[in-house]
Amino acid sequence: MKFTVVGIGYVGLSLSVLLSQHHDVAAVDVVKEKVDLLNNKISPIRDKEIESYLVNKKLNLIATTDAETAYINSDFVIIATPTNYDPDKDYFDTSSVENVVDSVIKVNSKAVIIIKSTVPVGYTKDLISKKHFKNIIFSPEFLREGKALYDNLYPSRIIVGTDLNDSFLTNKANEFVNCLIEGAIKKDTPKLLMNSTEAEAVKLFANTYLALRVAYFNELDTYSEVRGLNTSSIIKGVCLDPRIGDFYNNPSFGYGGYCLPKDTKQLLANFKDVPENLIRAIVESNRTRKDFIVERVLELADYPYKKDVIIGIYRLTMKSGSDNFRQSSALGIMKRLEEKGISIIVYEPSLKDSKIYTADVIPNLSEFKSMASVIIANRVTEEIMDVKEKVYSRDIFFRD
Repeated sequence: MKFTVVGIGYVGLSLSVLLSQHHDVAAVDVVKEKVDLLNNKISPIRDKEIESYLVNKKLNLIATTDAETAYINSDFVIIATPTNYDPDKDYFDTSSVENVVDSVIKVNSKAVIIIKSTVPVGYTKDLISKKHFKNIIFSPEFLREGKALYDNLYPSRIIVGTDLNDSFLTNKANEFVNCLIEGAIKKDTPKLLMNSTEAEAVKLFANTYLALRVAYFNELDTYSEVRGLNTSSIIKGVCLDPRIGDFYNNPSFGYGGYCLPKDTKQLLANFKDVPENLIRAIVESNRTRKDFIVERVLELADYPYKKDVIIGIYRLTMKSGSDNFRQSSALGIMKRLEEKGISIIVYEPSLKDSKIYTADVIPNLSEFKSMASVIIANRVTEEIMDVKEKVYSRDIFFRD
């Protein structure tokens, strides 16, 4: 079987590695640096398991910037390109997906296209109608950044959405499922075939539920902090109930990263003309949490009574083990502080620039700790514990 995977992010790269154990895979990206790294068996993203597989496993994997050549002989073309949420249109920007579909149709109309990018509910069905091309399947991914290959090797479930009345497409969907299972270590994975629209809804509702848990425990923490209660004791007591469970419950500055902010907003947009209260509350709760954190930080800094306050932001990444800070809660806090005219410095080793927004990036940790009046940290590590008296964080369990 020949696959082309478009997009060498954490979704596309992990799928490329998984499938190339038994099949020929061409990984396509517009960024030549990523392509060159992958061809030299170096992971373009931070994932130890991917790095190990690239070095130690025999993979039938090449990377290229020449997309159309890769498409010509492919049986399946997997789209794993970014679909950022556009707040003006209240809709995902799906232009990258449609560009790939147009190119595949032009050079290889026999290929089956599998969309892994997150899209609005109903998108695949509309795209098939719009392009007059039926060979398009939607298969949501359920991967964690930093553990993307692991989650493909030990999948929680495999869901594929297609036209269940079309025998050709259902056969192709089952072929794809079998290829995923073939490369996985966990073989007894639940597999679900459904219509593409339902599969799209599964993705958005699953991520919005995760956002709900984050928002819920953040509000619990806000209440505890205002009332002077022990957040840790309350969370432990609540989560001993097996129906609730001891996971996804470590307070933070808000849910962030690439998926949850955009997916919750897109699901809310899909609720247009449908009664709802909860989905909107999840989105608004995340904003409220950031506003509350900023208020607490300013109180600790004794602002506005002290005018020479410098707020240090320790790491912009959204969680432990990630190098991604797109839409991170720390950026939301930072923007709010800047609007109030607060001087900000940032320590983020993955940043090469000397500034982010109006804040100076301080590459030396010791200098950063010395300069900051108050240090805010979404997640605490050992390297700032020597100045813990000036650190503000809601990281209760030191994980996630």
